[in-house]
This record gives sequence, structure tokens and C-alpha cells, in this order.
Amino acid sequence: MARVSIIGTGTMAKAIADVVGRSGGAVDLLGRDDAPVTGEIVVLAVPYGALADVVAQRGAQLAGKVVVDISNPVDFTTFDSLVVPADGSAAAELAEALPASRVVKAFNTNFAATLSTGTVGGQPTTVLIAGDDADAKALLAGIVTAGGLRAVDAGPLRRARELEAVGFLQLTLAAAEKVAWTAGFAVAA
Repeated sequence: MARVSIIGTGTMAKAIADVVGRSGGAVDLLGRDDAPVTGEIVVLAVPYGALADVVAQRGAQLAGKVVVDISNPVDFTTFDSLVVPADGSAAAELAEALPASRVVKAFNTNFAATLSTGTVGGQPTTVLIAGDDADAKALLAGIVTAGGLRAVDAGPLRRARELEAVGFLQLTLAAAEKVAWTAGFAVAA
């Protein structure tokens, strides 16, 4: 099983670490300026606005790694739009900034609670994964499924914009108290 380094210390970082732990994989939780990245997979469990700082501080360490972007580029001042171009995504921006990394989008359509419990509405929690590198997606999907969740290949990295739109919708519904923070979308297969 691959070693996973998670940059971030919030609830999503901890929930993803739990999934990795359940899979039998080794995991390191790192702050933004902590110890060096050692994992083959690096999950950036930071807000969209912090991605540029992570790239500036750790870009060289991320070369050759599978880098997982979980961010949702939401305008948190108005909570009414995404802050990336309509034909782009946070993941596409990250891939451009890290050309020597294999960037995938995942976990942005999940809440921490559904990762921890492993269920959404009686269905296994589904993690949607988008990326251009089939091996990178398969490596992450293996950890997700070994951790007791369902992994679905959502297609190439250009599908990240749709995943970010779904993440945005889910966040706005929860913030407006129309769904609970324990809710989510499940894929019944």
C-alpha cells in the first residue's frame, strides 16, 4: 500500500487520514511548513486560497508524486460563485503549477462526516476521482476502496470543474441548512 502524506490539519485532513488508516496504508499528517513530504500520494487538504502557498513552499517536494486536490474554489465572502473561470478548475490550475506531478481531483464532493462513517443515506460513501493519469487514479481508488468507501472514476482532469460545481452545491445546501453536514451525494451502482 502506498504511503500518503496529507498537508493540512483540519477535519477533512483527519477524515482522509482515517480512510487511509482503514485501508492499511501509512499516513503522515503535515502542516504547511512541517517535515518533508515522503508519501507517494500527497493530499492537499487545504482551502483553495492556500494552494499557491503550498506550491511555493513544497513544489519541488511534490515532483513525481500523485497530488490530490480536495479544494472547492468557492467565493466564501458571498457564497454565490466559484472563483475560477467557467471553463477551468482549481485542479487544472494546480496541474499547471505542478507540471512534474500527477494531479487528481478527489474528496471535494465529500464532507468529513461521510468519510468517517463510510456511508451516505445508507449507501457507501462515494469518492469521485478525476485525473489524466490512469495509474494515479487507480492508486488512489485502491486506497479509497480498501478504506471501505466506493471510488468512481469521473474521467479526465477536465471533469474537475463539474466536481467543483457539485462540491459548491453541496456546501451551499449545508450552509443554508437545507441538508446536514453529515449529508452528501451517493452513487448507487
